[in-house]
Parts: sequence; C-alpha cells; structure tokens
Amino acid sequence: MDKFLSFSILIKYWDMYLEGFLNTLQVSLIALAGSFILGTVLAVMRISPVKPLNWISTAFVEFIRNIPLILIVFLFFLGPSSLGVPMSGFVAGTLGLTIYTAVFIAEAVRAGIQAVPKGQTEAARASGLTYAQTMRFIVLPQALKIVIPPIGNQFLNLVKNSSVLSVVAGLDLMYYADLISTKTFVVFSVYIFVALFYLIITIPLSLGLAYLERRMARSQ
Repeated sequence: MDKFLSFSILIKYWDMYLEGFLNTLQVSLIALAGSFILGTVLAVMRISPVKPLNWISTAFVEFIRNIPLILIVFLFFLGPSSLGVPMSGFVAGTLGLTIYTAVFIAEAVRAGIQAVPKGQTEAARASGLTYAQTMRFIVLPQALKIVIPPIGNQFLNLVKNSSVLSVVAGLDLMYYADLISTKTFVVFSVYIFVALFYLIITIPLSLGLAYLERRMARSQ
C-alpha cells in the first residue's frame, strides 16, 4: 500500500497539511457566511422597486459572474498593493471567493423570491408592512426554503474553489501541497491526501445541507 500511497509523506508533513486544512476551513466558513449575506442583499436589490438599486445590483452581478474567479482574486491581491496598501493572499482570496460566490447565490435567491406568490407580498403591504419588513418576514423565509438545493451546491463549489488561494500564496491546502510536492518530488500521494482533506469538509457539509432540505420540506 505504501508503494501506491506514501503515508510517510502524510506523517512527515502532517503539520503543513494540518495548517493548510485549518486555513481552508477558515476561509470557507468566512466566505460561506459573507457570500450568503451579500448574495441575499444583492437579490433583494435586484427585485427592488427602487430603480437605482436594481441597476447597481444587476450591473454588479453581471460583471462578476462573467469574469474568472482567479482574476477577481488577482484584482484584490495586486490592486491594493499598487496603491501602497499590501493585502495578504489569504485576505485577497477570501474577499474574491466571497464576492464571486455571492453573485451566484444572489441569482438563486432572486429566483426563489420570484417563486413566492405575488399575492403574499401584496397582502403584506396592504396590512401595513414596509417593503423591507415584507421581504424580511414574509418573502425571504419562503424563498430560502425553495432555494436550499442550489445554494447548497454553491457552498460546495465555494469550498472547492478555495484552492484558488494557492496562486496568491493564500496558505490553503493546495498551497502547502505544492510546497510538499516540490520538496519531495512526489505528486500522486501528496494530492490524494489533499483530496481526502477536502472530503472531510465537503461530505459533512453535503450531508448537513441534505438534512436541512428534508427538514424544510417536512415543515412546509
């Protein structure tokens, strides 16, 4: 087995794998929370009756989702540095990942909002609720139940896309895997162990989302 999969690599460089894993977990959790909040705000702006908010959100979403993630990360990594404000690869990668994922979540949430019968919105407004209150208490809770599957897929993609931090020295799993591979001249074993570490994050996340989806379905 050791000839096929060198566990000595994992043992010898355990500290580097662990640091990369913890950094990947950290950036994933931060970006998950940030992208969900920003995505929801963008979705509400996109269907807002206030036209300037609608235009700004639409332009932002269309711009971000039509350029590569790696370019967004490079803009955060190199842009502030050119202005004399250096930004670490970890921070730049986290910001880029958050914003990139947020626009896709925004589209999913927007679709969920539009799936809620308009009569409920009209009834809420007629009862005296403001637009913001209607969104918060009536529309969004129902919309989020509808869009759990697509949002869940975006969360899983986010974890996997966090590997983009490696190109800006973001200290993630892939970054340390590249270092270990360069030191040992071993490729297969190094990256198989990285894949296993990613599975430690993605499998519980996938199971948790499936459980949440079933629970939401029962509550409807």
